[in-house]
Amino acid sequence: MGSVMPILAAQARNAVAHWANGPDLAVLAELFDEAITIAIMQRQLGPALRASIAAQCAAQPWQLAWRGPADATLEQALIRIMPAPQQAAELIADVRLLAEAVACLFDVEAVGIRMRLLDGAMCPRFHCDNLPVRLVTTYSGPGSEWLPEQALERAGLGKPEPGKPEVMRDASAIRQLAEGDVCLLKGSGWVGNEDRGIVHRSPAVMAGEKRLMLTIDPQFG
Repeated sequence: MGSVMPILAAQARNAVAHWANGPDLAVLAELFDEAITIAIMQRQLGPALRASIAAQCAAQPWQLAWRGPADATLEQALIRIMPAPQQAAELIADVRLLAEAVACLFDVEAVGIRMRLLDGAMCPRFHCDNLPVRLVTTYSGPGSEWLPEQALERAGLGKPEPGKPEVMRDASAIRQLAEGDVCLLKGSGWVGNEDRGIVHRSPAVMAGEKRLMLTIDPQFG
């Protein structure tokens, strides 16, 4: 009986919901709850923002990597890289809003921005980020996929090796973010979350399809 109890305790922990959903930015603060490893703001993109996004997707793949304060310098960096700058105002305003939210939530002076227009999967294997936290949103195309704790085998993470178990225990349990959703992913670099970082991957991108995604990392220290 004694050997069974730790297994039952682990299963009970895994069965507890470790995600939070909500309709506005306030839900992102739920990530500070020790049990929560992914916080998702579910939203519908408005017509003006959708039009701005579509204009930037009518181009060859492009990307921006930038680090700095969430202010006008970020807007300037974005306007320089956007393929259709005359139609970029709505999208740039949204990126700045999310960058300001991250800076405020984590009390940092700078953020790291990566924005990419992709025509293929960037990280197709399930993995866990070795950093404290990352904001992810997909403006156009399929959203990121993630696994509830009870549907994964952490021993399978990392480089594939003979005899290593599959990360995914149950394919039917895969969750997917919708286009426009904004989420915070708690990684293994979050103090106290070293063995519980959210496991996620890039979605498959169909031939001829494009995906415009944004990641924002608070710059600590």
